Amino acid sequence: MTEGKVVFKNQNIFIEDRNKVTITGVENVDSFNENTIILRTIKGGMTIKGEGLNVGNLNLDNGSVKISGIVNGIAYDDKDSSQRGKIIGKIFK
Repeated sequence: MTEGKVVFKNQNIFIEDRNKVTITGVENVDSFNENTIILRTIKGGMTIKGEGLNVGNLNLDNGSVKISGIVNGIAYDDKDSSQRGKIIGKIFK
């Protein structure tokens, strides 16, 4: 049983006019500044690049975040799985 942690099944990204973004399935905001926001989602790490980015509303209870600013790109990354592979590769060298 999870201790107070909500389990999310879906992740959605809604972009409105390239300057308002709502993302569901968010587990944590790792870091942010006006050019880059790094999130951890149920589907892996996510990096949002843009200009004048601002995390306006973060609700980890329901796993949603609202971001404003000009969005230039959104990318998923699998840092967790790639780092696990490197560690196992080093062990079996």
